[in-house]
Amino acid sequence: MSAVGLHKALERNIGLLIFGILFVSSIGGLVQILPSLFEESLETASKNARPYTPLQLVGRDIYIRENCGACHSQQIRPLMAEVKRYGPYSRAGEFVYDRPFLWGSKRTGPDLHRVGGKYSDEWHRVHFANPRAVVPESIMPAYPWLAERAANADNDVRERLRALQSVGHPYDDETIERADAALDGQSELDALIAYIQVLGVTNADEKS
Repeated sequence: MSAVGLHKALERNIGLLIFGILFVSSIGGLVQILPSLFEESLETASKNARPYTPLQLVGRDIYIRENCGACHSQQIRPLMAEVKRYGPYSRAGEFVYDRPFLWGSKRTGPDLHRVGGKYSDEWHRVHFANPRAVVPESIMPAYPWLAERAANADNDVRERLRALQSVGHPYDDETIERADAALDGQSELDALIAYIQVLGVTNADEKS
């Protein structure tokens, strides 16, 4: 049967057409998925990568809750323009302890993957309270309520740490038991800043 004849047969038989679509899609999926299953570097943490502290982990959850990823990506592509603007491109080993990944692709605001340590904690406090006080052209909304809400308001950080421990994150039982105490006296703003300040820092040995 010629290629044209096969094409006509597929068009006339809905069952064959569905099978053909699934078959071709499966090949494309396997081409993308199989290499990642056998590539060790995708599962090996960078030299200085560390799991998030309880405060940083809560800050990351707040980042997700406030939908910061809608405007900010956390991946610097290996392109000269991106590297010049944001810093060294992102590497797989830096995200080993990120569940879920927050790479994103939308950049209404700048990429944040190398923002850790770029500004002081006080700068971030002012920025979250009134972004235009430090960046006049900013269109970012203010988040004044973060300074008023306790970081341990949800009070489930130990359960989250145990869940991460169960999938291989190196949290010991002592760290988990002391997690609530690590949040005492801290606000959600403190937690979010702690998270922001560690972005990209764990791979400092490879920055060049």
